[in-house]
Amino acid sequence: MEPARSSIDLLLLVLLLAFCSAEAWTGEIRGRVVCDVCGDASIGPEDHILEGAEVAVLCITKSGEVLNYQAFTNSKGIYTVAETMPESDKWESCLARPISSFHGHCTRRGDAHSGVKFTYNLPSGYSHTVKPFLYKPASTPIYCS
Repeated sequence: MEPARSSIDLLLLVLLLAFCSAEAWTGEIRGRVVCDVCGDASIGPEDHILEGAEVAVLCITKSGEVLNYQAFTNSKGIYTVAETMPESDKWESCLARPISSFHGHCTRRGDAHSGVKFTYNLPSGYSHTVKPFLYKPASTPIYCS
């Protein structure tokens, strides 16, 4: 009778996992912050990532709740916001915007937009990548001319 018991245990485990995954939803938003050294609004070999830059992400859920996240870039210039919540409360739309760069040499916003708004319609476990936010130095180096 041991094989029958193992089959029942396995079936119960599969049903439990299916039930749990149907209720929970996980989303992720990520992006980069870059110093646009030449201020040309494109990322090139002269540009570099900004570690410790602050980004705010505001999301509205399907149930109408507003969630505000704060993130800082890591050593690769990447910020990440992730959340696990009930499927009925998952993100519906979000706005990501740069807050500040703590690098004295590259603190001016490099693009005209104050943020990126997007609809979040990805299934659980997927990540939405936001276009890079650019900062530029107060003065452009001579080699950029």
